[in-house]
Amino acid sequence: MLSRIVRAAAAQMGPTQRADSRAHTLARMIALLDQAAAQGARLVVFPELAFTTFFPRWILDGETLDSYFERGMPNADVQPLFDRARALGVGFYVGYAELTADGRRFNSAILVDGEGQIINKYRKVHLPGSVEPRPGAKYQQLEKRYFEYGDLGFPAVRTGAAWGRAIMGMMICNDRRWPESWRVLGLQGVELVCIGYNSAAYDPNGGNAEDAALRTFHSTLVAQANAYMNATWAIAVAKAGDEDGSGLIGASCIVDPNGQIVAQATSLADEVIVADIDLDLCRQGKDKMFNFAAHRRPEQYRVITERAGAIEPAQ
Repeated sequence: MLSRIVRAAAAQMGPTQRADSRAHTLARMIALLDQAAAQGARLVVFPELAFTTFFPRWILDGETLDSYFERGMPNADVQPLFDRARALGVGFYVGYAELTADGRRFNSAILVDGEGQIINKYRKVHLPGSVEPRPGAKYQQLEKRYFEYGDLGFPAVRTGAAWGRAIMGMMICNDRRWPESWRVLGLQGVELVCIGYNSAAYDPNGGNAEDAALRTFHSTLVAQANAYMNATWAIAVAKAGDEDGSGLIGASCIVDPNGQIVAQATSLADEVIVADIDLDLCRQGKDKMFNFAAHRRPEQYRVITERAGAIEPAQ
């Protein structure tokens, strides 16, 4: 009988400085992969933009900007991670900056199985920040300047027997704050959502209304609430700590389909947390409270896709 219990790991990464070499960062990632495999993990989830610092906080152009992007996946710079994962029989999710052959740029993620094959790809849909820099700001949030909006939707994929034939989906960072992301995956029967993030430990849009504690609370809140409302497991993984003076929150976590945290990072450094993912736990929610076929009323939800901004009622 097929086991539907998969041991999975969140591979939180501490800060990556602008001065850090790609080889140095890749060595850290391979060390995290080894640690996870030593604990029996068959799936390892890395953060958003895992191979580089979070470069959208800087104003960049030309070759400097291009140096942060991957022109293919895998490529020579990242091949050692693929090779080590395949040797261990461990698959992974990883986020990276994608530069296509025709010059398009996306904040992307891939899901790689234990044989080293890319089985799913996602491009970030909900890009935060702005195109133009905010005057006087020490750190920018320029994802809209450097990336196009994702054009692949929210594809779920049925995995192989090594991962219990799980239905898996992906998000990146800000996507996890939008319930639409989760529900589109939920409507594909998703059982495990992998999410990498680089979330500022300050209000990235200016002002002092948000601090590290509040942003950490929000990060954990959305993973728990949306995992529960879509009866899915979620693995949300940070790149954390002080990158060249700019703070990133941690709190990487593994959340079950009841919205309960089963493992959570305790540092802002490189750290591996592991949990056994029982995919059949999704059935309670999917068959009862969140039995979509029985209880959803999509004819009443049209406003969700008919408009982007809010329209207030008339006086």
